[in-house]
Amino acid sequence: MSDGNEFSVTGNLTIASRVGEQRGTAMEIIDVIQSTNTCRYYRPDNISDSILAEVISAARWGPSGGNRQPVSLVIVREPHLKQQLQDLYLPIWEEYFKLIRQGIARVGSNSQVIDDADHFARHIATVPVLVVVCARLSDVHPTDDQLGRLSIVGGASVYPTVQNMMLAARNAGLGTALTTLLCRTEPQVKKLLGIPDEVSTAAMVTLGWPVKPFPKKLKRKSLSEIAFVERYGTPFPVT
Repeated sequence: MSDGNEFSVTGNLTIASRVGEQRGTAMEIIDVIQSTNTCRYYRPDNISDSILAEVISAARWGPSGGNRQPVSLVIVREPHLKQQLQDLYLPIWEEYFKLIRQGIARVGSNSQVIDDADHFARHIATVPVLVVVCARLSDVHPTDDQLGRLSIVGGASVYPTVQNMMLAARNAGLGTALTTLLCRTEPQVKKLLGIPDEVSTAAMVTLGWPVKPFPKKLKRKSLSEIAFVERYGTPFPVT
């Protein structure tokens, strides 16, 4: 066992077997997918190096264009660094929170979810692990940057790796929350964490043991609302 500040990646993801031993059975992948919620309340308990290494190792297996693998992760556990990240995050959240309360920013959530997000923003420094997701943009090839709209294609080589990590965390019983607000302060974050000039920030993921139990199944739109047959608008038949 390390001193809590170092860990190694074995490359072998054995979380399912470990969780299976604890609960009697390993989770089915569909159950993991359907119950990976946004966790905004965390217990202060530390995450062991072995579990943390296996969870973040899952990110390595995400797809990327040309297998260029542009993503890197900065694991933050030092209290003073977490506090500084919270200090950067909170003013951005407060600005957004005000727009939500004024009805200017549209969100698809009820007031309780917004209040939970406010609690989260004010307690980021207490979460055991913060993962700052980075990407080397020279290894990302957006094919939609000439369409006169916001480019989204580059994210295909970044965010699937994040989802892999979050699913592995859920399988281990860890809660996560994905936020991109901190990217607004990229220069300060890069200076704080020593991130090279050629590397950009893409997100932050909080990681820890949840206070509340996981939902059995998240609430989402029906399949017929998001999947169409042959032409947009023709609902996929649900049997």
